[in-house]
Amino acid sequence: MRLFGIETEYGITRDDVPDMDPVVESMELVRAHLAASFKRRWDYAGEDPHEDARGFRVSGLQQDKEENEFARRDAHRLFSFHDMKSDLVLPNGARFYNDHTHPEYSTSECRTLRDLVAQDRAGERIVHRAAQRRNEGLGGAHVRLYKNNTDFHGHSYGCHDNYLVPRAVPFPALVAGIVPFLVSRQVVAGAGKVGTEAQESPYVPGPYQISQRADFMEAELGVDTMHNRPILNTRDEPHADRQRYRRLHLIIGDANMCEYATVLKVGTTQLVLDMIAQEAVPDLELEQPVAAVKQISRDPDLKMVVRRKNGRTIAPVDIQVQYYEAARRTLSGRDAESDWILQEWGETLQLLVKNRQQLVGKVDWVTKQWLLETFMREEWIDWDDPWLASLDLEYHNIDPQMGLYMGLEAEGKAWRLTTDDVIEAAIRNGPVDTRGGLRGLCVQKFSDQIQSIQWEQVRFTDGLRSRTLDMRDLFDPQEVTRCIGLFKTAQSPADALAAWAHGKDRDV
Repeated sequence: MRLFGIETEYGITRDDVPDMDPVVESMELVRAHLAASFKRRWDYAGEDPHEDARGFRVSGLQQDKEENEFARRDAHRLFSFHDMKSDLVLPNGARFYNDHTHPEYSTSECRTLRDLVAQDRAGERIVHRAAQRRNEGLGGAHVRLYKNNTDFHGHSYGCHDNYLVPRAVPFPALVAGIVPFLVSRQVVAGAGKVGTEAQESPYVPGPYQISQRADFMEAELGVDTMHNRPILNTRDEPHADRQRYRRLHLIIGDANMCEYATVLKVGTTQLVLDMIAQEAVPDLELEQPVAAVKQISRDPDLKMVVRRKNGRTIAPVDIQVQYYEAARRTLSGRDAESDWILQEWGETLQLLVKNRQQLVGKVDWVTKQWLLETFMREEWIDWDDPWLASLDLEYHNIDPQMGLYMGLEAEGKAWRLTTDDVIEAAIRNGPVDTRGGLRGLCVQKFSDQIQSIQWEQVRFTDGLRSRTLDMRDLFDPQEVTRCIGLFKTAQSPADALAAWAHGKDRDV
């Protein structure tokens, strides 16, 4: 059952005040999306990050300590913690909220890569338009948003990709099968970065590297996401039937501007997960995965090698090639989307070695490197020039009039899977074959009757009674389509839920 989504944390700045308050600015940005006043409806009871997929429950997380510290520092504010978060569920089924020091946009669940890219790009426009409305209130274009992972106000921002995984797949097999792939995935999906930094170390100008996120990887496995960040996050928070599914929550990925890189990042990861389920993944376990992440990132020439557990060494592109070859043998001919990803994956790996220039406009780190090196030649500067760090950031500016990537796209130099019309449609509606689209439809049609909402359920009010749409196991596309049809034609949530329950009883 294929299902995936992306969460993007946006960097936010404001140039008209010397000391910007990122908490307030993020809250105001999210609320600028609204035409009406904010109503608190997100149900936080569905969130429990303390369960670990390795079979235990942690008593405390670093994020608990940070949130307690946030609460202490925010005690003077006139709004509560949940009011500050300003959680919104949008008509396309996405979640848009303030994650304390930055706005965050989580796409609705998607079944196809085309839908995923459209929903991700819809998020860019939603966030940018909220910034435009916020700037109108400020009387000038002062607030700027960046889709990247570098440090803002002492915080490293992330881009998380999520996948529905059968719980029948043993977790140790999942770890062994996917970690080498994730360590090397940056060669096709890295966003590129000038200089280095770390969680406890300041930014240092310097040579170019492949990934923004690599600097912040500190462990192979772990449940924390804000400290001691792991290559493979072990949080066991499925947002689905716990007996049947788990959600693989990956925090190692970069935020991509290139649509092609987003497709490769998620599409290849889904293929690897499918191979793990079929016990067809190659044995490529690494001796020191955390060190390897950084080593690979800091060698954009792709010539270095990392050591495997068996004592042999392997280059990062060769790791990807072995995964690609295994996927081609195992999954070719399964469906059109898998075949397309296999074709593009294989071609990209060849071009990385033979003719990288052809990946400009497709792979972010290659595109950014080309832009910066062109500028360096024209201005006679080197990698440690602070000018380059500024240009690096502006590559990720989501303002179409200011962003360097957006400029390339406007000039037709970036590969597109979407069109502007497709993105606008994705702003209005979620996918038609996932519960994300159903969630969005509930917001569109019955917003004033929603008591609470989360990823796996919507609770409606009906006088003194409450009625719940339970979506913990609603993944079959035909079932989703049928449920969406009932909610489209129903006069009330109660009518839709009654018809849905009747249909399920009849099926039994």
